[in-house]
Amino acid sequence: MRHIPNILCVFRILLVGVFVAFFFKAQYFACIIVYATAFLTDILDGYLARRNNWISNIGKLLDPLADKLMLIASLLCFYIKGWLPLIILVIVCGKELLMIFGSIFVLKKKNVVVYSDWFGKTAAGCFNLGVLLTLLKNFYPVIGVADIIVYAIAIVLALVALFHYANQRIFKDRKGNHPTAK
Repeated sequence: MRHIPNILCVFRILLVGVFVAFFFKAQYFACIIVYATAFLTDILDGYLARRNNWISNIGKLLDPLADKLMLIASLLCFYIKGWLPLIILVIVCGKELLMIFGSIFVLKKKNVVVYSDWFGKTAAGCFNLGVLLTLLKNFYPVIGVADIIVYAIAIVLALVALFHYANQRIFKDRKGNHPTAK
C-alpha cells in the first residue's frame, strides 16, 4: 500500500505520452480529460503520501518529475501549434533546468532531496490553470489572452519559488543559517 503514491506518479508520467498523442490528433477535449486526470492524481498521491506517512525520497523525485514532464510537454505542444509564444516556453524550460540541476547539486553536496512547498505548488497551480485555459480556448474563444496572462503570473511565481528553494536548500546550512552569517 505504501507504494501507491509512487505508482500514481509513474501513471502520471505515462499520461504525458497520452496527452501528446491526443493533442496531435486534435482531440483537445481528451487532452483536457488527461490533463485533469494527471492533476487530480497529483493531488491524490500527495494526500495519500502525507496522510499515511508514505513519503519517500523516490516519491520526492518522481512527483515533480511527472509535473515538469507534463507541463513542458503541453507547452511544447502549444508552441508547435502556434498557440504559445516561444519566450514562455524558453523561460519555463530554463527555470525547470535550473531546478533540476540545483536539485542534483543539493542531493550530491548536502544529501538533501529538494521537494515542493507552497511557493512551488502555487506556481504549479497557475501553470495548470494556464494549460487548461489554452485547451479551453478551442471551445470558448472568448478566453482570449487570459491563458497568456496566467502563464505570466505563473512564471513570476515560479521564479519566486526558484529563489526561495535556492535560499532554503543551497544557501543555508543544515541548521538553517546562511554560511555568511556570523
